[in-house]
Amino acid sequence: MRVEPQFSIFLINKPGVLAAVTTALAKAKVNIVALALMDSGEHGALRIVVDEPDAARRILGRTHDRWTEADVLVLELKNEPGAFAAISQRLADEHINISYAYCTSGAGGGRTTAVFKVADLKKAEKVVRAAMARRKQSAKTLKPSPARKKRS
Repeated sequence: MRVEPQFSIFLINKPGVLAAVTTALAKAKVNIVALALMDSGEHGALRIVVDEPDAARRILGRTHDRWTEADVLVLELKNEPGAFAAISQRLADEHINISYAYCTSGAGGGRTTAVFKVADLKKAEKVVRAAMARRKQSAKTLKPSPARKKRS
């Protein structure tokens, strides 16, 4: 778990605009770790978390005039049913609002990256850290469940 800057880039919804932003980042060797793109008619919002935030700031400052930055909670989760729901529920149980969230579709090693924009970042960090510690402790004492039969 880590806190990372997320860039929200506001785009005109027309061919080539998304490609121009992502190509500029690629040319600067900035890797996009997580991405979400939403549209609202004539405009869109591209939200990205990158591996080189300083370089992304420089590129966006030179190539784009409408972008913002906010800290988000970035988690590596197991890519399995319920992983995202468990964190969402833990935050809800502690009355931490999730403004929005998104995930990668799954990376190697059965992991996925989840991004949460929350109302109280410090409290969310504390809650998730505690939940992860409990999960690690439980994993040491629990036996794996038997393999499920595949459905036809």
